[in-house]
Amino acid sequence: MLWDLFCRVIDNHGDLGVCWRLAADLAARGERVRLWVDDAAALAWMAPHGAPGVALGAWPPGGVDAMPGEVVIEAFGCALPPAFVARMAAVERAPVWINLEYLSAEAYVERNHRLLSPQPNGLRKWFFYPGFTLRTGGLIREAGLMRRHGDFVAADWLARHALAPRAGEQVVSLFCYEQPALPALLDRLAQQPTLLLATPGHAARQVRALLGPELRRGPLRAAMLPALTQAGYDELLWACDLNFVRGEDSFVRAQWAGRPFVWQIYPQHDDAHLEKLAAFLDRLLAGADAGLTDDVRAVFTAWNQATPPAALALPTRADWASQAVACRAALLAQDDLCTQLRRFVAETR
Repeated sequence: MLWDLFCRVIDNHGDLGVCWRLAADLAARGERVRLWVDDAAALAWMAPHGAPGVALGAWPPGGVDAMPGEVVIEAFGCALPPAFVARMAAVERAPVWINLEYLSAEAYVERNHRLLSPQPNGLRKWFFYPGFTLRTGGLIREAGLMRRHGDFVAADWLARHALAPRAGEQVVSLFCYEQPALPALLDRLAQQPTLLLATPGHAARQVRALLGPELRRGPLRAAMLPALTQAGYDELLWACDLNFVRGEDSFVRAQWAGRPFVWQIYPQHDDAHLEKLAAFLDRLLAGADAGLTDDVRAVFTAWNQATPPAALALPTRADWASQAVACRAALLAQDDLCTQLRRFVAETR
């Protein structure tokens, strides 16, 4: 079928990152996808070679001049062009219209997943929620991801990027927004041999400012990464012992990596993000012992505070790594987002 996927880039390219992964995954499974986006500039480094079966279309202020396909996905409530919606209502067989929502572990996701919203023009729109449980839409996980992960050799990837961890040195990746807790993190990392890999943008700029031109502090040394493709970013997560991630796309990919990670959730002015963070931590730490639970909650909380902590403690136990693997195993037991979307469309049509 032909799927029209609409995306607006709000900031930080996270919406586009999620939509591109979904579009490429759908196309890899035999669907045809048109990705309509108002600012596709970041795809030059996210996906420089495109993806077979995905056609990139511009979403100009005046709307999109095209007839709708069999499925229309409105990503994150981006509001479809009115003229396009009118054409959806005019065709003989209306497309399946899906509002793909943001990811959350909160309880309302299970209640609202697959809810129908009849529209005044006679169309029907469904709300589809990604999530972490069997009563949600699952997470993006392309076919072959775990096979790629199993074949991956971290030392080879690091060598290709001219990175050579020393004996006993932990490897840590950093992808963040503006981060008031970063000085405390660097102090903590400098207490043991560490190679810190900073991604371009906010992370690299802040690390340079705090560590100076030599990018060193005691046994801590930092390296500035180039812009990575989405596949390359996955491999970065696989190559590291600990990952600091942000937003939605890198947050999900960190869970597929099966490594300890710390998430900087996108901040909201009313602190609603803290409820989302607490709900996720309940999922992440289900079944963990009390000591690990307290330690992980403490570092996630400190990493998401508006005021910088005086110090930042990191769990050092092996059971943090074991918990990450166990959480990934639970997610692997669920159908992925693309599989569920295709099934839902087949049932609805």
